[in-house]
Amino acid sequence: MGIRRDSPKNSPRKKTTLKHLFDLDPKPYVGSPLPSPRRGGGGTDYEHDGILSAISYCNSVFTFTDPQESPSQQDLKRLKLMDVVSLLKSPKKPLHEQLFSPLMSMVSVNLFRPLPPPSKTSIVSALPDDEELSTFTPLWPHLQLVYDILLRLVLNVDSRKLKDYIDHQFIRNLLYLFQSEDPRERESLKNVFHRIYSRFTSYRSFMRKAMNEVFLHYVFETEKHCGIGELLEIWGSIINGFGVPLKEEHKLFLMRVLLPLHKPKGLQVYHRQLAYCVSQFVQKEPALAGVVVRGILRYWPITNCHKEVLLIGELEELVENIDPDQYRTLALPLCSRITRCFNSCNSQVAERALYVWNNEQFVKMASEAMEEVFPVVVEGMERNLKLHWSKSVKQLTENVKAMLEEMDPPLYDKCLREIHHRESEAHREQIKRQQKWDQIETAAAKHSHFLQPTKTICVSSH
Repeated sequence: MGIRRDSPKNSPRKKTTLKHLFDLDPKPYVGSPLPSPRRGGGGTDYEHDGILSAISYCNSVFTFTDPQESPSQQDLKRLKLMDVVSLLKSPKKPLHEQLFSPLMSMVSVNLFRPLPPPSKTSIVSALPDDEELSTFTPLWPHLQLVYDILLRLVLNVDSRKLKDYIDHQFIRNLLYLFQSEDPRERESLKNVFHRIYSRFTSYRSFMRKAMNEVFLHYVFETEKHCGIGELLEIWGSIINGFGVPLKEEHKLFLMRVLLPLHKPKGLQVYHRQLAYCVSQFVQKEPALAGVVVRGILRYWPITNCHKEVLLIGELEELVENIDPDQYRTLALPLCSRITRCFNSCNSQVAERALYVWNNEQFVKMASEAMEEVFPVVVEGMERNLKLHWSKSVKQLTENVKAMLEEMDPPLYDKCLREIHHRESEAHREQIKRQQKWDQIETAAAKHSHFLQPTKTICVSSH
């Protein structure tokens, strides 16, 4: 016979749910939530011991490459880490201070490790379109949860209580991990590092200097680092919060750190973040545009066409924020560089440079110094129309030429006449030079016997 719903044995009336049955089960099971403090008077101590036991178990580090490691133990550690994460996410009760030390010790043991030597695809793998070529660490199933634990600690715990654990050495260790080739780890690091910068205000100056040391070491020594883009993203947020007028320290950072970052051959990996940081400075103080433009021109590549295309786009964006008072001083160096670019044998560089003339601000800047700019630009256009191999480049050149002719027809005609005059002068000089060489050859032929080599007879000893 079944049990009646109104039987007194079932009082008080409760719904027999799946959760209720699990609560009644006295046997612990793998992956169960950490013990609840509702189990009587000693529940808090029981919960505390359970948390410490889970944290202690997570101090064991698995490589995921050693065949002697047990997969079941790896899965058990992951479940323990998930239990700790769920505890930190719970808003019901603040974390006990006695857990800070074991938690931070566990985080350090799991995160701060020697990184494997960089692979040959480290630069290629960081490109946005080649994420499938990235090197992923096998430790990520555990590292992901450890980073989540650290992030929760930084967000939910008073920064004054964590200062004994998150110190300068801890921050240096985090910076070292930005060299990881796993983009997932670098993304987690970026979030954690940015939150530490936001909450630990007394560390901000140190953290900025530490990041600058990484940038300078990359630019002037190694040119090998996977995390430059992520560090620049952090800097982009920092710069966005700078007040106006900018401090001298921040301007020096722009000139001594950000501008030299245009030099390395791996620029394309982090150029988007770098351009954003630079544009933030110019938007806050348009007077810095002259320093920025000259700095980019100083580090212009010679043989790297892809970098040229990127830098042309960055210069075009900077023109939008240039102070109009600087138009006249910057017009000639900018237009001269753009002219050399649309004379490039690489069609992508040439086309990108010609498209700059569709920018109204750029044309406006050039018109402020037409007497100096037109002779350079017109000569480059005529050279393209005569010598460039690409039909599309020639067509774009024709379009730009028509636009320039409409801007100032007399000046354009004057530039053409000067070009023809220089070409005719050069042709006459070439004729004179050839005549002189002909005279030298004629004189040499008359005295050819002085130039004849002495004839010798070689007698073989065989």
